[in-house]
Amino acid sequence: MAQLRPDYFYTQSAVIPYREREGGPQVLLITSRKKRRWVIPKGVKEPDLTPQASAAKEALEEAGIEGCISERPIGSYRYRKWGGICTVQVFVMAVARERETWEEPYRDREWVSLETAISRIDEDRLKDLLRSLPGFLRGAE
Repeated sequence: MAQLRPDYFYTQSAVIPYREREGGPQVLLITSRKKRRWVIPKGVKEPDLTPQASAAKEALEEAGIEGCISERPIGSYRYRKWGGICTVQVFVMAVARERETWEEPYRDREWVSLETAISRIDEDRLKDLLRSLPGFLRGAE
């Protein structure tokens, strides 16, 4: 039986953390809570925060990173969880600081090429958003 959650749990925000390197952007991936798959920092949009601020909070807690978040989302995707459909607004974060210690150190984190990130992510729509990252970054400049 599905667990009941407040409606706001189904509205989420995330960041695609990146840094510029020769040859194109690198993306920071983290492992899911149970280390079964590679993901990006994501979580429930806190009711008292903007989607960007909530995504920044998740990035700090889950990956120990801080940086500049895009004003507009690169896009969104949906997935099933808790007996419903979660909608995730995805922002882009230019990582400025990577902490040595953070709130969820049981998560692995790894900088990878954009191509590797796309191959490791399960959600098709998130793969599409990753593919659009170079164009999004050119438009943001």
